[in-house]
Amino acid sequence: MIEKKWQKKWADEKLFESNPNNKEKLFITVAFPYPSGAMHIGHGRTYTVPDVYARFKRMEGYNVLFPMAWHVTGAPVIGIADRIKRKDPWTLDLYENVHRVPKDELPKLEDPEYIVRYFSSEYNEVMHDMGYSIDWRREFRTIDPTYKKFIEWQITTLYEKGLIQRGEHPVKYCPNCDNPVGDHDLLEGEGVGVNELTLLKFKIDDKILVTATLRPETIVGATNIWLNPDVEYVLVKAENENWVITKEAHYNLQHQIKDLEIISEINPNDLIGKMAINPFTGDELPIFPASFVSASYGSGVVFSEPADAPADYIALQDLKKNDELIAKYNLEGIIENVVPIPVCSVKGYGEIPAAGIIERLGITDQNDEKLHEATNELYKIQHSKGIILDSIPGFGGKKVRFAREELKDELISKNMATVMYDFAERPVVCRCGNNCVVKIMDDQWFMKYSNPEWTEKTHKVLERETIIPPEVKNNFNYYIDWLDDWACSRKVGLGTRLPWDNKWLIEPLTDSTIYMSYYSVARFLKDMDPEDLNRAFFDKIYLNKDSDDIKVAPEVVKEIQDEFNYWYPLDWRLSAKDLVGNHLSFLMFHHSAIFPEDKWPKGTVVFGMGLLEGNKMSSSKGNVILLKDAIEDYTADVVRLFLMASAEPWQDFDWREKEVLGTKRRLEWFREFAGKVEEIKGSPLDLSNIEEVELTRTIDLWMLSQLNQHIKASTEALEVFQTRKALQESLFLLKKDIDHYLYRVNHLLDKQDPAVVYVLSTVLESWIRLLAPFTPHTCEELWSTYGGKGFVSTAEWPEADESLISLEIEKSEELVQNLIKDINQIKKMVGDKAEKVHIYLAPNWKWDLYKIADEVGKPDIGQIMGRAIGANIYDNKKEIAAVAKKIGREMTKTKYVGKIDEAQIIDDAIEYISNEVSSQIIVHTDDSYDPQNKAKNAMPYKPAILIE
Repeated sequence: MIEKKWQKKWADEKLFESNPNNKEKLFITVAFPYPSGAMHIGHGRTYTVPDVYARFKRMEGYNVLFPMAWHVTGAPVIGIADRIKRKDPWTLDLYENVHRVPKDELPKLEDPEYIVRYFSSEYNEVMHDMGYSIDWRREFRTIDPTYKKFIEWQITTLYEKGLIQRGEHPVKYCPNCDNPVGDHDLLEGEGVGVNELTLLKFKIDDKILVTATLRPETIVGATNIWLNPDVEYVLVKAENENWVITKEAHYNLQHQIKDLEIISEINPNDLIGKMAINPFTGDELPIFPASFVSASYGSGVVFSEPADAPADYIALQDLKKNDELIAKYNLEGIIENVVPIPVCSVKGYGEIPAAGIIERLGITDQNDEKLHEATNELYKIQHSKGIILDSIPGFGGKKVRFAREELKDELISKNMATVMYDFAERPVVCRCGNNCVVKIMDDQWFMKYSNPEWTEKTHKVLERETIIPPEVKNNFNYYIDWLDDWACSRKVGLGTRLPWDNKWLIEPLTDSTIYMSYYSVARFLKDMDPEDLNRAFFDKIYLNKDSDDIKVAPEVVKEIQDEFNYWYPLDWRLSAKDLVGNHLSFLMFHHSAIFPEDKWPKGTVVFGMGLLEGNKMSSSKGNVILLKDAIEDYTADVVRLFLMASAEPWQDFDWREKEVLGTKRRLEWFREFAGKVEEIKGSPLDLSNIEEVELTRTIDLWMLSQLNQHIKASTEALEVFQTRKALQESLFLLKKDIDHYLYRVNHLLDKQDPAVVYVLSTVLESWIRLLAPFTPHTCEELWSTYGGKGFVSTAEWPEADESLISLEIEKSEELVQNLIKDINQIKKMVGDKAEKVHIYLAPNWKWDLYKIADEVGKPDIGQIMGRAIGANIYDNKKEIAAVAKKIGREMTKTKYVGKIDEAQIIDDAIEYISNEVSSQIIVHTDDSYDPQNKAKNAMPYKPAILIE
């Protein structure tokens, strides 16, 4: 198999081992994987993008470092090992049938460290199989003793700068694991944020209905309370009060409010129809039934403000029409009097904003899927542009976002409200299978991302970075401002312990923020004694601080420090779009705090997600194709080619088998094309010694012009990571042009025509190099077979020869093709009995007129006429006027590229044109023979035609 062959040759030659030299360096990294399962095609896309870019830049002459490591910190593998130990059927099925772990290996996965070793080894093997140009000398795992010393240095540096503190804070938490959780610890709910909600206290007899809201300012417009009659409610003792909440809300809130004791169950039907007191206004509010109230979100009790909340508005309308519920809860005489009370105004949304948006979106009832969209839109616009109505005492005229905080503080100070936390979305499920909650941790260590000076400095890092795609920069700005303190320690899992508080482990996202700097020196550190890697050592390597405490020999320290200074800063960081709000922002925070400005990262590329036949990929749901299976079924080059051609890196891609098979056929054609060129030449090809031929035929010049245009466009696309556009140019469009060229010179293919052989050899030589970053194994094989020197992986990237790119040549071939199309259309109209086709070419004065029109730059007939008459291009002013009008109509469609020698172009292609139209072609440069007066219709780029 050619892929194994070339992978071995690259390894034997140590082709991708990158050491400092006198070349310009390029350092690229991608988020290292968490190897708790097998690689799938989504991972394939993630790691192929940087490899394509690394190979491209290597061919451009850069000294490229592309390293890889394994992120194994945290609790996920602990949970997996535990479930395997417990013989959990779902987990055993997942690892045996989705991740393809052999039955005899499964029991070994009861050891979390074995899981790490097993899957990181498998990842390594599959990455080799994909042909990634990785410097494997720098490979490490985040539980390696030397890496732990690096993390201790990093965390202590931040701690001593006052950027890590102990305190009280809400965190995502798994009660079963008794541990805070991050996105890497979750089966479901990655990227879900934690919301602060205001719990407002509505009294009813000796109980309090606590309603959770993101918008406490709307309490002045409250019209009623909603309870869901179909869920379980409980009475709990909280803060010396008796609260009514749902049973599911108790599961979450007991981790935030101490001693939250259940007193009894409550039947919501006993409360519906009764009155509760608005704590702020003192008004009595009726309690109504509503199916939209979630048992799990907030407290499970909702106050209704139908003027500004679409869900409340539509639920109220639904209830008013429901005679059965009105009768069941004795609401007659109450429901009719409940009308929306506006609280805030926003331009373009009417007096009752919720009513306006519901009507615009055509929402029919409270179960309509568009209700979520309506709520999001209205809440966002009111937050950013809403003003509290003047009729609201104390707050009238204030911006909503300011009034919200003021009113919330007032309500809390008067014990009318308190605060709780909940997930923005559900479910959030730990890898152990348990539902997560939000817990208030009171002895937790936090990264102080809320520190304003640190935030400001991080914005400077972002300002200097190139972000791809550029529009994501706004997201980074938002998240850098929005980031709050982050729980950076755990009690359970693999990883590095806090040096000053040994009972805590550093959590996964915190120990993976500056590891790119570790790559630069990892090849030295992996064989060193961890005890020698103290703070003084890392301070010297990374920050050039001298110290008597350094235990490593000075010459070794210097070599390691020089290596770091050569590779750093990081040129490109690639990662998924769902990590913008955490890992990618943390990376900027930590670099700004630890490193000097000249070591800050220079660029970030953000990835889209992966789909499988239109559905979201999920290993846990079995909706994946393993990368090693895809390689076996299609070959690594086909997989690489499809993944790079189907979408740009930041777009979501969709793996569709039918399209993958189409890609496979394209690659087979490319392989066969090389053999075809040799067959046309009639002797062995030697791509390192192509015999140059002076080209005179337009079609030959056209092919080289097209080739160089595609080289130029492909290079420009790859420079900004546009892999799809690069392949459109370098494979699909170039193949289309080659097909056209082969068709045009078909009559010469068996004649060993020197020009054709030269053109095709030149195209093939450049084409192999163009596709080498995408399909390296295929290209190495073709390069070797047909006389290329050395490895194509280290050959020079093809450079576009601008002198060969000719718009005139392109126009010339366009002229030939349009002529054939026009002749065939006319023949169809006249019944296809033509024996002769007369072609009349435009006289020189019409070309002069077209040039004047192009200089004028717009279809201004008066100005064109004036300049034409002034230049005395032709005697007949009437005819000038007629042609000027014609040119005015044409110039927006037909680009003027200068005069082309139409007679020579058609003469070059006359045999081809004649064959294509099955008629004799006669070209006229004047009207000496013009029986039907057609010559006057001849225009530049569009000859006139007479069929006989």
